[in-house]
Amino acid sequence: MYDEQLKQFEELIKQEKDLSKNWIDYWFEFSGLYTWQFWFNFIMLVVPLIALFFFLDRKRALHIGFFGYTHHMIALYFDGFGTRNGFWEYPYKVFPFFPVNVGLDAALIPVVYMLLYQWLLKTGKNYYVYAFFVCLFFAFLFKPIIEVMGLFKLGENMNYIYLFMVYLAAAIIAKLITNIFIAAEKSVDSD
Repeated sequence: MYDEQLKQFEELIKQEKDLSKNWIDYWFEFSGLYTWQFWFNFIMLVVPLIALFFFLDRKRALHIGFFGYTHHMIALYFDGFGTRNGFWEYPYKVFPFFPVNVGLDAALIPVVYMLLYQWLLKTGKNYYVYAFFVCLFFAFLFKPIIEVMGLFKLGENMNYIYLFMVYLAAAIIAKLITNIFIAAEKSVDSD
């Protein structure tokens, strides 16, 4: 690395460490174990995972799990991008060292989509139609409710229509990636 690049790189690392420390300090002061907001976020993390344990079709666990993990990763990337660029923010978190809402990205959203996907596999109904309605629910009902509760804050250049498009993109991408892997698996099975 060149001297100027190294200097700038080291300054960015210092700023990230300072920001991480500030988030942890903020968490202990405003968002820790003694707040109802922490427990609400904790419930969004734990209850969906418990529900998944009881309701997952174990015969298709790998297939549904792959889809859910894919949706989780996409949600995590989109949420990280959105929070890092000020499109939205979470004033209360379960874990202060993550910029995202872990309860939403690692549990609630992927589990809802996994259970929907599992039901659609059994019934043969169209994934995209039902995913559209789940996206509507998350973008226009759930997120406004948690915003009123103070658990979510939209940034200046963001609105619920854009948020809906983010949810829709995540739902479509997760399904397409899953379809690609299923097709790859079937191509080997047919040989």
